[in-house]
Order: sequence, then structure tokens, then C-alpha cells
Amino acid sequence: MYKIMALDVGTKRIGIALSDFLHVLANGHSCIDREPENKAVENILKIAKENHVEKIIIGLPINMDGTQGKQADDCKNFATKLSSYDIIFEDERLTSDTAEENLRNKKIDFKKNKGLVDIESACIILEQYLSRI
Repeated sequence: MYKIMALDVGTKRIGIALSDFLHVLANGHSCIDREPENKAVENILKIAKENHVEKIIIGLPINMDGTQGKQADDCKNFATKLSSYDIIFEDERLTSDTAEENLRNKKIDFKKNKGLVDIESACIILEQYLSRI
């Protein structure tokens, strides 16, 4: 039995979500700083090990026209540092907007804590993947 981790990799922060062992539910876990990057990778690997993760889903910021730009390249580069895990990329178009809407609907003020949006975005990325499998 293993869990699946999802990452919303941004330039400042990384939102983290984890599935349950049945791969049905996505739960927000935490948000970590992206810099220093080696510390971020170390934290992700520690969380993955502690939670029996075998797959990591990384949100890929694809442009609305379907092309991939610098941010997508940055995510792919970051993913190479986690290569000891099975890495799967998931289209993350509009997840931040949806995450903000979800938090507003829950009456959660995220303006002073943008990490909440990153965690919610990671949950959405994971939910998209879980619904497909």
C-alpha cells in the first residue's frame, strides 16, 4: 500500500497534497518554501518517505493555447531532482483560480497566507489525477 503525492511547484512556494492509501481522496499536507531548492527537495523527499509515497504528480503549468513555456521548463527541471520516484505531470491550467474560489467558498481568508492557495492547488492537481485513474 502506498500514497500518491502531488506538488504545485511555484517560484516561491511548493504546495503539497497526499492521497489516502486507496487513492480516492486528496488531502492538503503543507506548503514549503522553494528556496533554498536543495532544502525544498530534502523536505519533499522526507515527507514522501514518511508517508509511503511511490508516485509524485507535479502540476505542469501549460499555457491556455496548449504550449509550454519557461514555467513548465522550470517544473520539469525541478522534477529531475525527485527522480528516485515515479514522476507524472498533470496539466494544472486554472488550478490557482479554482483554489482561490474554493477557499473563498469555505470562507477562508488566504490573502495573508498564499500558501493555502498552493496547498489547495496541489489538492486539485491530485484530484484531477485520481479521477483519471
